[in-house]
Amino acid sequence: MIMNKKIAIIPIVIIIAIIGAVSQMNIDETTETETVEIETVEEVEAMITIPVKAARPACGPHPECYIPSYYVTKLDEPVIWKNEDSAFHSVTSGSYGEPDGMFDSGHMDPYGTFSYKFEETGMHPYYCTLHPWMAGNIKVER
Repeated sequence: MIMNKKIAIIPIVIIIAIIGAVSQMNIDETTETETVEIETVEEVEAMITIPVKAARPACGPHPECYIPSYYVTKLDEPVIWKNEDSAFHSVTSGSYGEPDGMFDSGHMDPYGTFSYKFEETGMHPYYCTLHPWMAGNIKVER
């Protein structure tokens, strides 16, 4: 019986010791604030993608040869075309057989890029000299 009393008293003593220790702790009620730096990112230039398999005739006449095939931009803002295909392509102003001479990327290497800043408002069609089914339009606004 004495043993049972000792066993019952031990948990009570432990609980009292824990309560006493916790009550003696200095709890700082002020919360720490963390300063977070926000990084500003410059606006990404317009990018038109020439996707994988654009060299295949099945790409055209659907608007999937240049993505997007219709793009609206502002004067003097660069537009970038990126060739993500493993084939050579071009970005040439005008329409197939009738280039207008405004811009021409020449043959773009696979995974290469071409950039152009439009200085005239209006609609500007373009195409690939190597793949006549590839065509797109840029609308330039003020």
